[in-house]
Amino acid sequence: MNRLLYASAVACLLAACAPATDIELPQGVSWTDYSHQNLVHGQVGAIAEALKAATGVDLRIQPADSDLARAELLRQGEVDFAATAVGGSVAAQEGAFDFAGADWGPQKVRLVLANTREPIDYDVAVAGDLGIETYADLAGKRVAWYADVPVVNVNTQAYLAYAGLTWDDVERVEIHGFFDAALKALEEGRLDAAFAATSIDAAYEAAAGPRGLSWPSLDPENAEGWERMEAVAPYFVQYDVTDGAAVDHAHGLHGTHYPYPILVAMETTDTGLVYNMTKALVELFPQYQGKAPGIDGWQLEAQELQWFVPYHEGAVAYFKEAGVWSDEAQAHNDHLVARQEALAAAWKALSAEHPADWESAWAGRRRQALQDGGFQVIF
Repeated sequence: MNRLLYASAVACLLAACAPATDIELPQGVSWTDYSHQNLVHGQVGAIAEALKAATGVDLRIQPADSDLARAELLRQGEVDFAATAVGGSVAAQEGAFDFAGADWGPQKVRLVLANTREPIDYDVAVAGDLGIETYADLAGKRVAWYADVPVVNVNTQAYLAYAGLTWDDVERVEIHGFFDAALKALEEGRLDAAFAATSIDAAYEAAAGPRGLSWPSLDPENAEGWERMEAVAPYFVQYDVTDGAAVDHAHGLHGTHYPYPILVAMETTDTGLVYNMTKALVELFPQYQGKAPGIDGWQLEAQELQWFVPYHEGAVAYFKEAGVWSDEAQAHNDHLVARQEALAAAWKALSAEHPADWESAWAGRRRQALQDGGFQVIF
């Protein structure tokens, strides 16, 4: 859709919004979110307050420690929605990483809405004393390998691919923990580069440390590099980073990010419930805007309507009503639904065979199913 028309449709929609008396939700709606992530928990809390004030609906929040824990609550019907990340959306859909186990498999998760403009920008942090100007200069350098969060290593791989490199071109340094642990190792000289968030405290600490910190910029004109990156991590969104440690606030840097948090439901979640939850998030945006760090990315005009997880039909119904859903978006969504169906069929067929080495068997069957269906193979 033309950006001008899109913005106009959104403006008209919001201008027409009266207090949300026509939002039809049950008295209690439940989300699961992160027990250890204040950024997400703060946003969900602000949304809950706005929903209560405008409609009287209670948004019950059940924190969980991991992607699997949140997904378990969702698939068992103990919560209606999950505010999650790439692990709980893309990896869940793909039956990859934590979801590759025989008791999990590909999940038919559906996107509701996501925070697509938030202050956590992601890039590969590089020790400032190395003089690295492009990611191609990482060849032979020590790069963080996240042993506990394997999906993050795909993000690093995408940056290496942009530069024409692979993991074989660098030295892997195993890191236990998350971004803080990797950036501390960089600061102490135990590694040279690590995929991380630009604005966390550990990044500022590393930038002020003896080695300093830099974030090489991606070239928006490097079409071949972006194509290689997209082949590895199609959920990345190009983004001009302006916030964070050692970031030039006047000029920023061209990098990537992905939506976070991402609100998902199951395919089987009631269409009316999803429609009204989507409507509430969009039309109550002025009530929770600015009420928590990073929360402004929930607005309708920020949404990526052709992302890598299909939207729930309830959300699509609202987008059509709002005038922002296109034929192209529908075709893209249908393709993603077909992808999920192909993965589900492959999982069911393999389960009936009871392979001795499930992990290896599923990896091969999954790849074959995607190739046979003409779908992009990732992970």
